[in-house]
Amino acid sequence: MPTHSAVVVIGAGPGGYVAAFHAADLGLSVTLIDKAQNPGGVCLYRGCIPSKALLHAAKLLTEAEEAKNIGIDFAQPMVNLDKLRAWKDWVVSKLTGGLGSLTKQRKITYVQGEAVFTGSSSLGIKKPDGLSDTLTFDKAILAAGSRPVELPFLPKSNRVWDSTSALSLPYIPQTLLIIGGGYIGMELGCAYSALGSKITVVEALPQLLNGADRDLADMVIRRLNKDFTKIMVNTKVLRAEETAEGITVWFADKDGKEFQETFAQVLASIGRKPNTEGLGLEHTKVKLSPKGFIEVDAQRRTTDANIFAIGDIAGQPMLAHKASAEAKIAAETIAGHKVAFEPKVIPAVVFTNPELAWVGLTEIEAKEKNLDVTVFKFPWAASGRALTLDRTDGITKVIADPKTKRILGIGIAGMNAGDLISEGALAIEMGAVADDLALTIHPHPTLSEMIMETAEGLFGHCTHIARAKKP
Repeated sequence: MPTHSAVVVIGAGPGGYVAAFHAADLGLSVTLIDKAQNPGGVCLYRGCIPSKALLHAAKLLTEAEEAKNIGIDFAQPMVNLDKLRAWKDWVVSKLTGGLGSLTKQRKITYVQGEAVFTGSSSLGIKKPDGLSDTLTFDKAILAAGSRPVELPFLPKSNRVWDSTSALSLPYIPQTLLIIGGGYIGMELGCAYSALGSKITVVEALPQLLNGADRDLADMVIRRLNKDFTKIMVNTKVLRAEETAEGITVWFADKDGKEFQETFAQVLASIGRKPNTEGLGLEHTKVKLSPKGFIEVDAQRRTTDANIFAIGDIAGQPMLAHKASAEAKIAAETIAGHKVAFEPKVIPAVVFTNPELAWVGLTEIEAKEKNLDVTVFKFPWAASGRALTLDRTDGITKVIADPKTKRILGIGIAGMNAGDLISEGALAIEMGAVADDLALTIHPHPTLSEMIMETAEGLFGHCTHIARAKKP
């Protein structure tokens, strides 16, 4: 490895490897450092990709079961867990190996190891073989990611998972308690439910999927109530201990009444925290916010002029696509371009069954900010395509400014919502008005044409819904 690099990138997840690739494409000499053998980070190794592989398997199982609704009966599916696990691992290996090849093609120096700052322009690198190297640099991009938050009252046991261990698919537990009603827990709950586990969810807040509009989240929760054994909201976990039967957990409901239940497995999924410890930041001028994130400006530059930070360690939302967008800004800034990270919106997707996605302003936010908005919702029961798919459990919603017709937000609950939401992101980024969506001819019959019809409905006309009153 070299002793000096124009740019060093620490962490090779969807923020880090994108930053390294973009900087190399801009003609800079780049060193990329990560603990894994190939780039990919948590997203590819232990997050986004393996979870979606399992969710695809879950989707196939669910569709096979529900095919009887349209007159097609399958025999009971047999899950070969070893083969399923091997396929999931193959997907991860294929993608991370491909990134390794792209790293070599771009002539990026890839170092497997753990980087620690020794100053504002120098690093120490601990390698897996126990040896260490040093590296000086002109600029550094920190993309160290995040890790699951641990619950101190849970016992140290193989019967207690975090999201990483759950995605390794060790076995299918008969009963699984998920602590936390956020998107990670609900996605994993959908996967394990389809594979045969009886799922119980406990959430301290009054509702699951906090942050999403209730009408959209309720479409998902309605399905979860069918697929899961029990959902407990306004309920706290008091303590837990391992027994011969599994993990016994004590709860308290909203009235303070205590009760207990034993589960074969427990999954703790209450959020993630940034990996800012152990980086040697005390040897730099980098500052942390009160919430523990690294402070950055519009170019993703930290309070140390030589160091940039992107992705989960640079603040919310902790999403892979946000990290990748920040990565390009940091690389271009280092290359001398005049750029800034200032997206109007960042879409969010929950890959449950059905999927949940939104972008821009939500009705919750509009109410909190006292904003005057016009909202129209298109029920999927009125969609020919949704009917042919036997998936009418959905809503498409558009939120607009009543005076200018400017699109402010779009939300979708339903099949493939994550693939549909990008049209909403593009509309808001381009400053589109409702007429732009309504006059854009969408192919028929598709799920996407509901965005067109919802935009029409905002101002009094919707072909497949009778609307007597115009705003």
